[in-house]
Amino acid sequence: MNTTRQGAAVHAGGIGVEGPRGWAFRAVDITAEPGTLIAVQGPSGSGRTCLLLALTGRMRITEGEATVAGLALPKRMGSVRSRTALAHVPGVADLEPALTVGEHLKEQALLGPRVQGSPLVSLPWGKRRKEATRARVDAALAAARLDPGTLPKGLRTTVRDLERIEALRLSVALGLMHGPQLLAVDDVDLKLAAAERTEAWQLLRDLTREGLTVVAAGDGAPEDALIVRTARKDAEAAGAPGAAAPAEAAAPTPTPDQDDAHTTEEEAADAFAEAGRA
Repeated sequence: MNTTRQGAAVHAGGIGVEGPRGWAFRAVDITAEPGTLIAVQGPSGSGRTCLLLALTGRMRITEGEATVAGLALPKRMGSVRSRTALAHVPGVADLEPALTVGEHLKEQALLGPRVQGSPLVSLPWGKRRKEATRARVDAALAAARLDPGTLPKGLRTTVRDLERIEALRLSVALGLMHGPQLLAVDDVDLKLAAAERTEAWQLLRDLTREGLTVVAAGDGAPEDALIVRTARKDAEAAGAPGAAAPAEAAAPTPTPDQDDAHTTEEEAADAFAEAGRA
């Protein structure tokens, strides 16, 4: 197995997110080693998207305990964000229909940190940046199995002209650009034909075989995926009197450290409102 990618271990006990509209999800438990494909399943409105945002440090968990890559949530949300990436998340990680594939890739590549400790540092900055950008783009396209030569206009193809499976691959490539330890992908099966759904899940499984941890929401996951369900009994989801509470649900929220001082409750509420469709 090729394990050149460094995946993140994910451990969660009784985690939940409560926002302005009530509970997005509750009592979710996960134990996953690096290189695991975690498939999040549940009906629309059960909090699948919110769980992806929580595990990537973009939404504050309000009960339970979790660690991603050994970093505690919600205390180390900023650190978790820097080690994770999102793909294909409506309202959060969208593709711009009017931009071309090349424009998306170039923009994402230039957003990353400058190359340090690399043979490229001895080159003039302009040439070094150009080579580093090309290397990032080529590696991301190869990992996402997106061949520009198969697109109608190559890298000049606009997103609106892509097939759905191609758009998903592009979104995955953008998420992989800066080497995350965990990639979260939403709506893997959205409006895909059966063969395309199988193709999409095979892509994600291949990424985990290279060492990356992948958390993906959707149906049709391969049998060897770790299944996590967000749907719960009505009484529990509503927090009705007498409903059994998860053993770790009363865990106190850690105080953010200096690294995450900018992560506020207002940001968490805004993220929930933005992704409240989950």
